[in-house]
Amino acid sequence: MQASAEWRTIDFISDLHLAEDTPRTFDAFASFLRHTRADAVFILGDLFEVWVGDDARHEGFEARCAEVLCEASTRCALGFMVGNRDFLVGADMLKACGVLALADPTVMVAFGEHVMLTHGDALCLADVPYQRFRAMVRNPAWRRDFLARPLAERRRAAREVRDESERRRREQMAGLDADIDVATAVRWMHEAGTTTLIHGHTHRPGTDALAPGFIRHVLSDWDLDQDAAAPRAEVLRWTAAGLKRLSLAQATER
Repeated sequence: MQASAEWRTIDFISDLHLAEDTPRTFDAFASFLRHTRADAVFILGDLFEVWVGDDARHEGFEARCAEVLCEASTRCALGFMVGNRDFLVGADMLKACGVLALADPTVMVAFGEHVMLTHGDALCLADVPYQRFRAMVRNPAWRRDFLARPLAERRRAAREVRDESERRRREQMAGLDADIDVATAVRWMHEAGTTTLIHGHTHRPGTDALAPGFIRHVLSDWDLDQDAAAPRAEVLRWTAAGLKRLSLAQATER
């Protein structure tokens, strides 16, 4: 993907896990999109805690989210890559909100550099049960059958999946299966002709070398509701000067 020549600032975020029970995080997201100085904002998955189909955008919390995206898309370019929680976000939702769909992975070219973007879940190969689940739910036949079910039934099923997924995430946070497979990531980067990787999913923000000359930047998850004593929300900003981590206040200051 070639960035617009007019873009001077590009922001990356992921793993906000927006839901009705995260009002502070939702408000921070809406404020960020209203006030960021970026020419483009790319959301690398798990914007939503769960998404049960694009028809959900017409009511309730999902309608509020869609409204925020629609408004923001009139001020800056928006891109979205599905994650492991919101993989059912589809073309109807994105088109209605003026948001560009991003393949996973995507190589972005800007400021004379090539950067690979991915949500990250496809690289967590040690988490074998999740990879089996991922293969099942990304199957077009499964997707078609699930979306054919009534909306209320889909919401009930999603709550069950959410609870199980959250339980597994807590169990795995201290384990190696929560991180990406380094060899596979480096192979992806080598084949794509880039030495820089940006991903989310693991909730382990930081920057490190995967191999000599191959750097990855892990995006922060956002949580301003569950742990008020240690709120988390960062933006990774890309300019001609390079990549820099910013707080929400820094990302929106004028």
